[in-house]
Amino acid sequence: MSQSILDTRPGGLLRLGLRGPIWLFRLHLDPLLGDRFLLLIHTGRKSRLPRQTVIEVVQHDGTSDTYYVVSGWGEKSDWYRNIRQTPQVTVCVGGRKFQAYAEFISTEKAIGILETYAREHPTAFRELSGLFLGERLQPGSDAPGRLAQKMPMVAFHPGQSKDQRS
Repeated sequence: MSQSILDTRPGGLLRLGLRGPIWLFRLHLDPLLGDRFLLLIHTGRKSRLPRQTVIEVVQHDGTSDTYYVVSGWGEKSDWYRNIRQTPQVTVCVGGRKFQAYAEFISTEKAIGILETYAREHPTAFRELSGLFLGERLQPGSDAPGRLAQKMPMVAFHPGQSKDQRS
């Protein structure tokens, strides 16, 4: 088994590569990505300044317009820690922009969503699990469960949370 990058923070060329897709959004070329990636604009937990990150969409529920993503660096990801503190965010995806709120998904529900992702995108599932877990997992078996244990899932719902509406 090879080394997992979950235990380290991205730096150097990896960080540059991960930040690169932000330029597609800044240049209004994000429709090229379809709805497979979203730009998350969130509030820094310390600075209180707007922060941006691009995240791969694991699933999009077209009925509720909810986007499901996982945190590649687990609970250590800055964006994940930031939305824990301030779940109100802005989402840009597929050429549109909307206000949303974050919901932290249970491991059980995440496993079901990751099973669907693995079936629909087997190559991406293998490569991402190899990158983040150090082992290329095959769709099926306990692979989605292992991934859900290490990479927490978040749903971005359009609008405001129930707490904000009252």
